[in-house]
Amino acid sequence: MDGIIIINKPKKCTSHDIVYQAKKAIGEKVGHTGTLDPMATGVLPLLIGKGTLCSKYLINHDKIYEVQITLGIKTDSADSEGEVVQEKEVLDSMLEKEQIEKVLKTFLGKQEQTPPMYSAIKVKGKKLYEYARKGQTVEVKPRPIEIYDIGLLGINKEKKQIQFQVHCSKGTYMRSLCEDIAKRLGTIGYMSALNRTKVGEFSIEQAITIEHLQEQKQEVSYVTVEKLFEKKPEIEIVEKRLQPFLNGVKLTMKEPDGVYRVYCEQQFIGIGVVVNEFLKRDIIVEKSQS
Repeated sequence: MDGIIIINKPKKCTSHDIVYQAKKAIGEKVGHTGTLDPMATGVLPLLIGKGTLCSKYLINHDKIYEVQITLGIKTDSADSEGEVVQEKEVLDSMLEKEQIEKVLKTFLGKQEQTPPMYSAIKVKGKKLYEYARKGQTVEVKPRPIEIYDIGLLGINKEKKQIQFQVHCSKGTYMRSLCEDIAKRLGTIGYMSALNRTKVGEFSIEQAITIEHLQEQKQEVSYVTVEKLFEKKPEIEIVEKRLQPFLNGVKLTMKEPDGVYRVYCEQQFIGIGVVVNEFLKRDIIVEKSQS
């Protein structure tokens, strides 16, 4: 099994927990393309076997989330896992649909965002959450992000909660976005629920539970390496050039620079990269995945 399995991660487990359980279930090398917080649910692509070599092509994927903010309360971690550090009044006007939609629209486009202190970003060789757990403060520089779309899903005035959907670039922190939205509404808030519904082309509709994977093991459907690169052009190499290619020899190939699907006698071999009219192997699978 070489490719990607889409898992619908449940609450109260880490991405590492899911990787461990998947590896134990199918007996293959397993990795992932980006963590989800323990409290978060949703799309977690798992890279299986030779699929782990595809990670460099997947790290810049945009994402879609369904998010819930609880207003009037601030926590030290900016989510429901943290300790309450501040409370503030929430006026009825802050929970009016027109006002919320107006504020959400102000986040559209390219901007800079300051990551939360409870994150894995490193400053001076240490992760931010390591400083936070010791009560230490360090300067956190804003990072460029982009919000492609954002829209209101619902309002619970009794619980002072807002639900919204956001389509954003890699590196966008939902906890920071929730705090910033609350601030522009004139109060404070924290992220009280998070569900990731899409990562690049991988959607929640494709996802299976970790329990289903454990039960079905090798029988579950997955995205093959060939399918993952289906939008890339293909190159056919003759059989006598196959072994040198597999051995790492660069083949002369008068094609534009880029990533290609490589075939020999119509069988998918793997992924190659053309640079300056030379084709070099990148990801090799052992047999056809058609």
